[in-house]
Amino acid sequence: MENCPDIMESEGKVVIERVHRSPPEKDPKMKIPRNVVAKLQNYQIKEKILKAARKKQFKYQEATVRITKDLAASTLRDRRAWNEIFRRARELGMQPRIYFPAKLSVLFQEKRGTFNEMEEFQKFLIKRPELNRKFGHQAGSSTDTSKGLTFGELQFLHQGLISKQGFEWKIKSVKTRISRAATQQTKKMETVLDPSRDDLPLMANTSHILVKHYELDLDVDFESHVIEGTIIIFLEPGSGCKNLSDADWGSGQSKSNDSCKVETSEPYHIPVTNRDAFSSKLRSKDFADCDKCEKDTSDRSCNHGRREQTYGISSSKNYCDSGNHGKEDFLLILDCCDLSVLKVEEVDATAVPGIERFTSSTKFTNVSKELRNQIVHELVCLPADHWREQLYYYACCGQAPGCGELLFNCSTWSLQIRKMGVKTATDFPHIIRIWYKTKPEGRSVTWTTDQSGRPCVYTMGSPINNRALFPCQEPPVAMSTWQATVRAAASFVVLMSGENSAKPTQLQEGYLSWNYYVTMPMPASTFTIAIGSWREVKMESCSSNELSAVTSLPFSKADSRCANWECGHVEYPCNFQNPVAASQAIIPYRVFAPECLQHYCEENLLQLIPRCLSAAYSILGTHPFSRLDVLIVPANFASLGMASPHIIFLSQSVLPGGSHLCGTRLCHEIAHAWFGLAIGARDWTEEWLSEGFATHLEDVFWTEAQKLSRDEAKELQELKALLRWHRLQDEVQNSTEEMQVLRPNRDETGQVSESGASVVKYGLNPEKIFMQVHYLKGYFLLRFLASRLGEETYFSFLRKFVHKFHGQLILSQDFLHMLLEEISEEKQLGLFVEDIFQNWLDTSGIPKPLQGETQTWAECRLVQQVNDEVTKWIRVNQRARKRRRRENEEVFEKLLPDQLVLLLESLLEEKTLCPRILQSLEKTYHLREQDAETQGNLSRKEDNRCSSL
Repeated sequence: MENCPDIMESEGKVVIERVHRSPPEKDPKMKIPRNVVAKLQNYQIKEKILKAARKKQFKYQEATVRITKDLAASTLRDRRAWNEIFRRARELGMQPRIYFPAKLSVLFQEKRGTFNEMEEFQKFLIKRPELNRKFGHQAGSSTDTSKGLTFGELQFLHQGLISKQGFEWKIKSVKTRISRAATQQTKKMETVLDPSRDDLPLMANTSHILVKHYELDLDVDFESHVIEGTIIIFLEPGSGCKNLSDADWGSGQSKSNDSCKVETSEPYHIPVTNRDAFSSKLRSKDFADCDKCEKDTSDRSCNHGRREQTYGISSSKNYCDSGNHGKEDFLLILDCCDLSVLKVEEVDATAVPGIERFTSSTKFTNVSKELRNQIVHELVCLPADHWREQLYYYACCGQAPGCGELLFNCSTWSLQIRKMGVKTATDFPHIIRIWYKTKPEGRSVTWTTDQSGRPCVYTMGSPINNRALFPCQEPPVAMSTWQATVRAAASFVVLMSGENSAKPTQLQEGYLSWNYYVTMPMPASTFTIAIGSWREVKMESCSSNELSAVTSLPFSKADSRCANWECGHVEYPCNFQNPVAASQAIIPYRVFAPECLQHYCEENLLQLIPRCLSAAYSILGTHPFSRLDVLIVPANFASLGMASPHIIFLSQSVLPGGSHLCGTRLCHEIAHAWFGLAIGARDWTEEWLSEGFATHLEDVFWTEAQKLSRDEAKELQELKALLRWHRLQDEVQNSTEEMQVLRPNRDETGQVSESGASVVKYGLNPEKIFMQVHYLKGYFLLRFLASRLGEETYFSFLRKFVHKFHGQLILSQDFLHMLLEEISEEKQLGLFVEDIFQNWLDTSGIPKPLQGETQTWAECRLVQQVNDEVTKWIRVNQRARKRRRRENEEVFEKLLPDQLVLLLESLLEEKTLCPRILQSLEKTYHLREQDAETQGNLSRKEDNRCSSL
């Protein structure tokens, strides 16, 4: 009130929708300022507060605070002004960024420049005519004569900085330029998905050819923030492979999306012809050569300057012309961005000792491409019980020499590889080696420091997944195995998605090598790596008898989960077919964290993991993965947790404040082992198949881990449902309708182009990172189905579903059809798949069946108890505001963590709370000792009060 009383008097209540703090907790030792970003419900009040803040300093708790206009309408307007430039810079591969508050940063000739104003960028373009023309060319797709001008000229014209005469003179030359551009645009073109929209392109032509195995051999350099090395890719022609050339690649877009553009192709890298010059034994020499060549390479092109030669790719017309089949070389397309690709070569599998066992010959007298491809085919098709032998020969092939370089080209979102004269996927080399480096600004990994101040790097699960870590096939259908060798300084620990608990091997003094492997085919997006000075946290006092008591369950308790079941997936060493794994309630696990967080892990996390694993097993049965690592990731991790095969990332925010938040989040990530990893969505837009299931199972696992009675579990789940209902209402009110649909592609979900390329709808939308619609609506749908069918019937079905579909990809209809087919007609109670699609999956807003459920949750005993406490606090607040003398002292009840969250949310509805009441709340419930979720609600209330000052 003391800061802006006039605004508070005229506007009354100020509602803050959400608050984000960095760092989450205030540390008096920190020298840098603490940032708090708050989103106000009423933008007009926000503008008034910002205007008042410009006139005088604001104070909060005797400290001066600086109110910035980060989310002001003017800032958003200034940022939107860069949109067109940002889009064109991204098309030109300049890696644009928008920095606070509205600065444009671009990469040009390996240097990054920052521009505060539009005029600065215009002057930058004018001094670089070639770049200026490129910006003008990007604008030249329209028949509007002004679009033929360079970008700098367009901007100056709009601002009146070019005279009318100068403009008329320019038009005369523009007409000729447009005509030439139109002719050139129909020649050598590359069809790509439009990256300027919110959709994420998946470029890989998985219908033509599939990656079956990745072999990574990498070095990590923390000084340059670069990961460099090679990746060996083992390929097999895809199910859609005919005699296809790149003319069959089609438009490279999903049938459900029309956002396809053409852009000029870059020159192809022409390899040297000395095939014997490259061998993995000469690895250091190869990289020296590649580094030398890279100096002649522009940031956008991956082609060696002195040897470049333009190899045209068919125009968009030829791409669609079925009569053109066979005239062009076959093109392997991999998803790739933010990488420096140095060299691509074919690998000679026949050079591997003992590899002849995969052919009918005992000695190779005449080596042909057919023989090499036959060897790879036999290797990738080995039976599951030969997986050790298979991994051995994969590793041997990784050390085999090359037998000829391949042509390659990098564009914004993909790497295209071809071999001259090869027309089909069948004839394309089935083993290739790619030499590459990541870039420090690459979006798949984060280089940072941990909580102890030591350097580390980890995959962040970003919207682009792993394509900036290694070239790969990103579409989920490209399920593959992998093994990786990673070398780093001896002070670092390498953790990775892998079935083995890797032990390091000393290579030379000060360097260690780590090797991991995965034999279960999975999408490349699930690959995860984290390298840092982690320390393993071990339980000091743990009775072996206690652990064994929950490690395995009687076979009858497991509900005969592995009896008489046949797996429906491709062949691999499956846990569900392993009797030992089928009776193992707790899989082997390890915990890693920075040194300064060791004690937090010892207090809570180590005790919670076996309880949560055992609870998950009791509900769903066999664990899909044979082991688990849990890592506490650095403070800049943007989520509370992330699950990958064999490894879970947890935020440090879940550690303090007791076991509730840590336990629930751990249960959520463990649930992803079944839904999200072992069973994945065939279309990434159906996130609810992962997040909705994990959110629903999180509650079930946690109540089981706490050994609660059925009534206690029901009450807690109803309380949780009410809290999530409030969040869903907020999401619906504060997001666009199209972002609220669980199946944005509706009936075209899962469809791809002929080549297998598609898009992830809204995959690049920055708002999507913060949205929880897929979590919440998916959770409420599954809760609705469980209540209609009865929990016993529902979870019995769910175990059958897991056994049928583990190791496979599904769509929503696969789950719903099997659900309604498995239950009797009397239990279906009028449920139809079409109605579920209409009410829950294909429409925005609150689902109709959900709208009448809130009264049931409000009548829950735990909710009523919170309501009573809220009434008491309101009475106390009223007395404090009227400065009455103490009457009867209120006696407050002890509340559960979720009850505290609901209490604070309810008190947020109050217009004002006295400072003494906030202090009393903190003292009564020890709020500073609660978990991050409860503290977040307290901070939200304090910020609401701060905005009222």
